[in-house]
Amino acid sequence: MKIAIVILNWNGKQLLEKFLPTVVKQSQLSTVEIYVADNASTDDSIHFIKQNYPSVKIVQNKENGGFAKGYNDALQFIDADIYGLINSDIEVTENWLDPIISTFEKEPTTAIIQPKILDYKNKYFFEYAGAAGGFIDKYGYPFCRGRIFSELEKDNQQFNDIKEIFWASGACFFIRTTIFKNLNGFDEDYFAHQEEIDLCWRAQNLNHTIKYVGTSTVYHVGGATLKEESPKKTFLNFRNSLFSLVKNLPKKDLFGIIFMRLVLDGIAGLKFLFEFRPKHILAILKAHISFYKQLSKMLAKRGNHKKRNDYFTIKSIVWQHFILGKKKYKDLF
Repeated sequence: MKIAIVILNWNGKQLLEKFLPTVVKQSQLSTVEIYVADNASTDDSIHFIKQNYPSVKIVQNKENGGFAKGYNDALQFIDADIYGLINSDIEVTENWLDPIISTFEKEPTTAIIQPKILDYKNKYFFEYAGAAGGFIDKYGYPFCRGRIFSELEKDNQQFNDIKEIFWASGACFFIRTTIFKNLNGFDEDYFAHQEEIDLCWRAQNLNHTIKYVGTSTVYHVGGATLKEESPKKTFLNFRNSLFSLVKNLPKKDLFGIIFMRLVLDGIAGLKFLFEFRPKHILAILKAHISFYKQLSKMLAKRGNHKKRNDYFTIKSIVWQHFILGKKKYKDLF
């Protein structure tokens, strides 16, 4: 099974200097090749790779198309059975690939895998982007085992399992090449944020399985591209989540869930108001305007859909967390 580890880079020389050495050192398998997919960087990161890591292959994109287009453009030129897409701010650990490769080999119906993702800055805790595997509630709000909104759990080996999940984190995302191509890759209208959730949902609508493999561990810095408090990130997350609902919900659920979601987004805007964060209120308004402008385009992208909603583990994570005060994944059930 041929594995391509593909690191997306945009002006990330400092991150490559820090994290590429470990990726190279801990991925020394005969079936593994390492690539940097460069999104038209203007720094000297490409020169750095060529000078210091000649074994690392480089694919240079003509423009910075963000996460979605950046990977779509680069992966066309990479031959492998499995794509391992990892952020440039990921530190991998010894033998991190073995459990992932083993799971793919043993489970032919498993299409996508993520490892355990811990916080590089606080290695005893799960990291925001993916933690121990992602889920969404009925209204499209994402959460993780080990992370509910901004509440992060300590890693006490409670998630050292292999478990089916709803979505795998784009920070460290393994997918069978045939399935990535069959799904036409990431949706480039997302630019960045939550395109992996959409891709996982589309995969499940075709009866593929997504797994979390907790016996493999990586550490993620997080926020290297857009900080968590960035209004741009708020805009992308709110808009792209609405895109995913329109594209993937069963027809009978579409109107009711979208309407309720828009109401909940309004409540989120009030929360930002009380927190004196006006730029984030504006970001939600801009997200809704952009969503309405592209609604017909998203409706045209609807494909096969499951008739059931058993991929929603809970009805409302907003209610569970903000009203009932649930802070840990185990408390939700």
